[in-house]
Amino acid sequence: MAPKRKKPDPAPSSEPDGMFSGMSVFLVENGVQPRRLQIWKQRLTQMGATIEESLSKGVTHVLAISSEALLQQLSKERLTRFKGKVLLYQWLEESLRSGEKVSEDLYELRGELEKEGTPEKSMSKLENGSSASDNEKPHATLIRSSSEDLAQMELKEVSEDNGLSTGVSSPAGSYDSSHSLSLVSSPRTSDAADKDVDIDQPSSIYKPPDLNRNITEIFGKLINIYRALGDDRRSFSYYKAIPVIEKLPFKIESAEQVKHLPSIGKSLREHIQEIVTTGKLSKLEHFETDEKVRTISLFGEVWGIGPTTAHKLYEQGYRTLDDLKKNEESLTQAQKLGLKYFEDIKQRIPRHEVEEMEKLLQKTGEEILPGVVIVCGGSYRRGKASCGDLDIVVTHPDGKSHKGFLKKYVKQLKDIGFLREDLVFTTHSEQGTDSGVDTYFGLCTYPGRELRHRIDFKVYPRDIYAFGLIAWTGNDVLNRRLRILADSKGFRLDDTGLFPATHGSGGKRGSKGSASIKLCTERAVFDFLGFPWLEPHERNL
Repeated sequence: MAPKRKKPDPAPSSEPDGMFSGMSVFLVENGVQPRRLQIWKQRLTQMGATIEESLSKGVTHVLAISSEALLQQLSKERLTRFKGKVLLYQWLEESLRSGEKVSEDLYELRGELEKEGTPEKSMSKLENGSSASDNEKPHATLIRSSSEDLAQMELKEVSEDNGLSTGVSSPAGSYDSSHSLSLVSSPRTSDAADKDVDIDQPSSIYKPPDLNRNITEIFGKLINIYRALGDDRRSFSYYKAIPVIEKLPFKIESAEQVKHLPSIGKSLREHIQEIVTTGKLSKLEHFETDEKVRTISLFGEVWGIGPTTAHKLYEQGYRTLDDLKKNEESLTQAQKLGLKYFEDIKQRIPRHEVEEMEKLLQKTGEEILPGVVIVCGGSYRRGKASCGDLDIVVTHPDGKSHKGFLKKYVKQLKDIGFLREDLVFTTHSEQGTDSGVDTYFGLCTYPGRELRHRIDFKVYPRDIYAFGLIAWTGNDVLNRRLRILADSKGFRLDDTGLFPATHGSGGKRGSKGSASIKLCTERAVFDFLGFPWLEPHERNL
């Protein structure tokens, strides 16, 4: 008997009231892999959109991988006549990932098309480091070390074996959404290693209206709880929502007011409605009364203790920090220090104190190595009024004098009483391993005080310094978007470069290639990826 012929898969059913209902979409195929394009078409159709084969009058949205690809398929004159939205495919990916349409503003390509000349630099020019943006004033920002695991996309994870940080990201401590009214400017906000840049250009302060602290404070507590439980997907959903809420110019009185905002899905709207109605959230109250959740969350706030170790300690019968202090033999040296200075590390650092410490760090570095570039990144660079820790990014313009600098620097900072305890110290610049990046994590004190603060140093070779700046300024939402965008274009992005991705078996994307694209400034990285340029204070997404 002849084998039965397999029936073709049925066409995906369309949801008339789906996320993309009412959209009529023209997809620019240039630069997109056929399989990926097919998936995008299916998802759009499934969720209510109509796919058009040409740029007809009924089209509401045009999606493209970049402005360059767009102009290769459609003329500028034709696009000028088009009245709809012209967006990056990244908007579609972010919408699919979050389960709702995200704001279109950050993904608009029309602004690029209105600029004089070609809207995007060619790959060959950028590889040679020549870019029209090189003489502009780029600013430091952050893109952490890459990882496919969402847990490592969001927050600084800790190796369960030795207490060492395995990623570059937000501080490992608890989330704090507090904002004081300090208006002290950052003394260094530009790409200081670029000689054509004024490194004393003041930074704008990030000062949102923050009229809904009753909501953001509860969400901040849930971030810490889910992070400690190892549920980074849920933790990140609250992390994304907080900047959206704190920027609102009005007091939320009903969840209907935020129905169409990005990063605020159905579940979060229900939380918001409960908070504005009752002043509390039953989910948080449940967590705070559950012994296991409360204990694991507490242990997870200790520097060096990740979710796995926190669970293990709970199963071993530990319930309080005093229990841990009485049985420190089960902890690593870094975890012991995290426990000893637990209350110190939790305290936020006022912006004006961070500014003074940055000046001290710059002065000390200059005494050891003239011309060294030392910049404080993280939330300080993004204009926040307080910081959880200090993220210090270092390089030298000549591309070689940074080698061996960190050892001398750490010793001098200890001699003057600024650095107090070591957590992590690895050097690779002299051996040329690990991209030549040197790392130090430790504890420091503000001059004249004993209160400990967390501080991280990363010393980069000049040719990858821009990637380090992006990676150590953040925020996490921006870093994740940049990595996703790079991946969609066939690259892997981390704090040491932008690498053409290799391909594994079956055409699957494999590890990063050996050589990074040469991009000397942050703006050049943004331009190459086709992502709209954001000043540091605009990166609190």
